[in-house]
Amino acid sequence: VQLQASGGGLVQAGGSLRLSCAASGSTISSYAMGWFRQAPGKEREFVAVISWSGDYADSVKGRFTASRDNAKNTVYLQMNSLKPEDTAVYYCAASLRGGRIRTAGSYDYWGQGTLVTVSS
Repeated sequence: VQLQASGGGLVQAGGSLRLSCAASGSTISSYAMGWFRQAPGKEREFVAVISWSGDYADSVKGRFTASRDNAKNTVYLQMNSLKPEDTAVYYCAASLRGGRIRTAGSYDYWGQGTLVTVSS
């Protein structure tokens, strides 16, 4: 499975962005699809996962929404009410295990990352 993340950019605090993650090489309908992020000088952290339902980090709950379009083999991360602390490189990932997986090591495939910068 190859994953291509896109949609990052520069946005002011309070603004919105939608990230996309297009998959190729296999259908992802049975995969758990996760989003992670890594800010400068920090470890990669869990943001969201969508399997049969979604699960979110407390820091983004109520602001971010993960969704999937199996027909397009694509997953999305809608990010609203963005804050400067959301600035990071965002990665999408796919896990064969399914479920609402929060651990990066449980993911089998990773995209290349897309940079989100939120200015204050």
